Amino acid sequence: MEGDRQHPAPAAPAREHLQLLLRRSREAKNCSYCPYSRFPVGAALLTASGEIFSGCNVENACYSLGVCAERTAIQKAISEGHTSFRAMAITSDLGDTFIVPCGACRQVMREFGTDWDVYLTKADGSYIVKRLEELLPLSFGPEDLKKV
Repeated sequence: MEGDRQHPAPAAPAREHLQLLLRRSREAKNCSYCPYSRFPVGAALLTASGEIFSGCNVENACYSLGVCAERTAIQKAISEGHTSFRAMAITSDLGDTFIVPCGACRQVMREFGTDWDVYLTKADGSYIVKRLEELLPLSFGPEDLKKV
């Protein structure tokens, strides 16, 4: 329902913010610690106040203890007091397809609303944009707990 939204719909990032967001996601990818999968991923998150927090995937020999780039960026933003987001860019070395967030990351992203953009990139820098609600349709969020 429209009135149940946790956060107001944010405006899409300006062109210069978008280019910075994409660049920061590429830079974050270069910091990935992925000795097991050899699949580096970077993410950059634009807050409603215009700050950018980046993250990379960090693997662990105990595989289940690793963390994805998207969740790293979100946790960094949350730890600095930000809970309203406008956009996220995700980067990998995939050449033929656009990188997409895993299901766990989609659910963590969903915790903070559905009305923000996710820029999915290819290694060549091309991208497509999806609304979070497109990536996780019929989702469960904090407002659903109020319906009980």
